[in-house]
Amino acid sequence: MAEVTATQVSALRKSSGAGMMDAKRALEEAGGDLARAADILREKGLASAKKRSERATEQGTIGHYLHVQADRPVIGVLVELSSETDFVAKSEGFQAAARDIAMHIAAARPRWVRRDEVPEAILAKERELIAAQARHEGKPEKVIEKIVDGRVSSFYEDNVLYDQTFVNPEKYEGTVGHLVEMLAATMGENISVRRFARVGVGEVVE
Repeated sequence: MAEVTATQVSALRKSSGAGMMDAKRALEEAGGDLARAADILREKGLASAKKRSERATEQGTIGHYLHVQADRPVIGVLVELSSETDFVAKSEGFQAAARDIAMHIAAARPRWVRRDEVPEAILAKERELIAAQARHEGKPEKVIEKIVDGRVSSFYEDNVLYDQTFVNPEKYEGTVGHLVEMLAATMGENISVRRFARVGVGEVVE
């Protein structure tokens, strides 16, 4: 078994949000390979999350963020991060995650939390526009469907909170959805972003 260093454990904890012992065990299982250890943590987190996903989340907190420019707030965000118990909702890690997600929303401007919240009419219109653009670019008809699927994935990454890459990679590398999964794995509860609201001075409300 490869010897795992404190530096490796710290790096994995920083990137994954996992607890110290979970990070250490994953590194030992991966033979010290950080990337593989992160995958192991995610696999275990996803498996556990599947079991937790039907449990009620009636507790939580409101994360908030104000972006200040020229000594005045110009963007404000409120986000509801839900949990199963008030014990978890009051914890420092949970509160920090809610603030981080609110900050991300201020910067990244998502429109929906999850893919299944995107209205079918908007998605159909997007697919239609992408296909028309591909034809205009002279792409062969036989590859247009693949092009549409690829660009729709990019549409989700731009507009769906859980699909967006977290804006501060120094704090967390991965999508917001993965961040929430890892928080749930660390806390041992069903955790999710329920809703959010973002207001920016001078921005058009959709």
